[in-house]
Amino acid sequence: MPKKAAGTPATVLLIAEKVPHTLHPYEVSPDAPNYGAVVAETLGVAPERLFKTLVAEVDGRLVVGVVPVTGDLDLKALAHAAGGKRAALADRAAAERSSGYVRGGISPLGQRRQLPTVIDKSAEELDLMYVSAGRRGLQVSLAPADLIRLTSATVAVIRS
Repeated sequence: MPKKAAGTPATVLLIAEKVPHTLHPYEVSPDAPNYGAVVAETLGVAPERLFKTLVAEVDGRLVVGVVPVTGDLDLKALAHAAGGKRAALADRAAAERSSGYVRGGISPLGQRRQLPTVIDKSAEELDLMYVSAGRRGLQVSLAPADLIRLTSATVAVIRS
């Protein structure tokens, strides 16, 4: 496989840790309305299996929230799960700078600076989940337990 296709920090981490995973490239306009649902349809995946990675600021520190594309991030629940009181979505530049990824391609894996991560509890009900592999147009499927372990995530209900 060409290095460019496999060389995101997320995929490098998965290979180094010998985690079973599959890469899923796709082409969807980043401006498409209901982006997550369109990506799920393009990949032929149930939308509740496809998760988005959002960076929020909880009491002044950055925290990652991973929720299904079928819902929204409940900022109050994220703050509570991260041991804080208040949360707001992080500034785009701060999210990109801390993760090392661009918006639309932020992966919970292989971030430049590993942030505290909270994954929605619904992931535990799945055998496979899909998250960004570290660039727009590339998802990776893996077992939720592997994602939880690699990110040292807290699991909580954070989807609204």
